Amino acid sequence: MTNLDKVIDFLHFHPGTSRTELMKDLKLGIKDTQMKALLSSGVQSGDIRVEGKARATRYFITPKAHLLRTINLDSYYSVDLDHREMQTSYNFDLISKILPEVDIFTKDEYKFLLDRENTFLERIKKYPKELYLKEMERLGIDLSWKSSEIEGNTYTLLETINLLKDKVEATGKKREEAIMLLNHKEALKAIIEQPSYFLELSLARIEDIHSILIDGLGVERNLRHIRVGISGTRYRPLDVESQLKEAIQDMCSLVNRKHDPYEKTLLALLLISYIQPFTDGNKRTSRLIANSLLISRSLCPLSFRTVDANDYRAALLLFYEQNNISAFKKIFLEQVEFATNEYF
Repeated sequence: MTNLDKVIDFLHFHPGTSRTELMKDLKLGIKDTQMKALLSSGVQSGDIRVEGKARATRYFITPKAHLLRTINLDSYYSVDLDHREMQTSYNFDLISKILPEVDIFTKDEYKFLLDRENTFLERIKKYPKELYLKEMERLGIDLSWKSSEIEGNTYTLLETINLLKDKVEATGKKREEAIMLLNHKEALKAIIEQPSYFLELSLARIEDIHSILIDGLGVERNLRHIRVGISGTRYRPLDVESQLKEAIQDMCSLVNRKHDPYEKTLLALLLISYIQPFTDGNKRTSRLIANSLLISRSLCPLSFRTVDANDYRAALLLFYEQNNISAFKKIFLEQVEFATNEYF
């Protein structure tokens, strides 16, 4: 971690710090003139903003740095859960003030995504409908397996193929695991059959997909009205149903205002999970809703087949605790590349 990264990280937790306080608390072993130059470079890079003048000067990180600053996951998780410095409650500014001001992808990343988009669109021009649906079935099997595995489902990919194609349940597995996989298949089918329904997000459309995914699993439908916790973190989502509804509606408005389909998709993946609107099935819902945004625009959906489940969870927990998307964005970009190379 560079000295500038250390300054940005410190300002994330201590906004409004003066240069004198930074020198005293950070102990970087540099002179005041060097700290001044360091802060100036942070301002020029768009990571630090300044308020006040002379002795009243105070430093803050920008929304860009808040979301995109580099965080080493190994170092971050080497600190015990109860000693990690984190945001333990829902950040009301995230959707309303921070995310609207930031371009999530760099220019190079936008170019990368546009190249993959054009490659895919050119390729499927040659696909007859029957072949398109057959390939979507293959992708759907991979998605059902991996999305369920992330949630602890123990079916192997081969067992998932036997279940979804031949309706053969694996021996020694819980019935609920088979239901989870079959529900993924039904949710994807609903999206493929009516893609235009998902051109814009709404609470009702998210609830529709959630209802399919949790059917037969004893999970309550629609917005939760009880408190929930998340394993592995001290972050606690909102508890009040009216606030949950407002948060989801604000998220839908944000996603609908964004123009880039991949930015829409990444935001849906992160924010549905962050808000945790349902008692269970939030991450599964986020992955299917994210894919509905791609399919509705004739883009290649994501199977997440090559994602390591632990890496996925670690990147998501980082977003919960720090509202930082750097690790999850890396996974997302890798999965866009994998999907456009592997399918169709």
